[in-house]
Amino acid sequence: MNARIDFLGLQAFLSIAERGSFQRAAAQLNLSQTALSHRMKKLEQDLGLKLFVRTTRQVTLTEAGAQLLPNAQRMIGELAQSFEELRQKGRERQERVAVCCLPTLAVHYLPQLLRDFYASHPGVSVRIYDNSATEICDLVRTGTAEFGLTLASDTTPELEVKPLMKEPFVLLCPKAHPIARDGQVDWSDLVGIPLVRTSRQAGNRLLIDDALGPRRDQLDWRWEVLHIATAVSMVAAGVGMTVIPRLAIDGVDMRELVALPLHNPGISRTVGLLSARDRPLSPAAEALRKTVERLVKADGLARAKPVAPRLKSA
Repeated sequence: MNARIDFLGLQAFLSIAERGSFQRAAAQLNLSQTALSHRMKKLEQDLGLKLFVRTTRQVTLTEAGAQLLPNAQRMIGELAQSFEELRQKGRERQERVAVCCLPTLAVHYLPQLLRDFYASHPGVSVRIYDNSATEICDLVRTGTAEFGLTLASDTTPELEVKPLMKEPFVLLCPKAHPIARDGQVDWSDLVGIPLVRTSRQAGNRLLIDDALGPRRDQLDWRWEVLHIATAVSMVAAGVGMTVIPRLAIDGVDMRELVALPLHNPGISRTVGLLSARDRPLSPAAEALRKTVERLVKADGLARAKPVAPRLKSA
């Protein structure tokens, strides 16, 4: 059975021993002399030994007190150092936040998100990992990032996801192509048209493949790239078309391109907040999470209307 350690008594003992006075020790600990004497009496009773010889003129250590002093100084010193290290970690955790986000969401949301967050938390720095959905899971699982804005799909037992909004996939194609005239597209309309798709490492690719089923093999997936930005640039160059999340057209020069709704089937992805089930967020991360949730939900409601084709007037 472990012995109970009287830390308050040890603190009183050290203060008296280092100052040579009950009066000065009581002042240093912000205690009355009666309260200090009570602590010392309790400590000596627990030990069964006298630690001080107290006269009207001076306070001196007994042999037991002299033996206890260096051990008590070392123990309290180590404890104080551990507390200070934990406090420093706590301060760093409050002043620095690491989160992750899908690149397409980062481009759309982060500028306004970080501007709003910094206005209320100017002393907090934020590190963003704009990675794939698979990488985001790993970053949150290992604690490298506190939470992630990513696809709300199946996840691991130690992670949980809170859905925030649904975002449709659209066909990005040249505005001059005949298919753009109808304002919307069935997947069957794409048979025989060269298409650019992202690799299997991307969560978007898996969503599209699962939704199409065997029909995906009827399409001409002529090129495969890793990043959506590369697929967009290939469409702009006229080498094919691509299917991307609607938010991915933000920042794209759409003067010669158009984003068309897709039907039969219409495909969408659910965006959500990913976090560890049993790991609480730091105060700063929790504040950032609330900002993310508010912004994404509001944007999802504003974008709930069908996409209108961007065509020139006749």
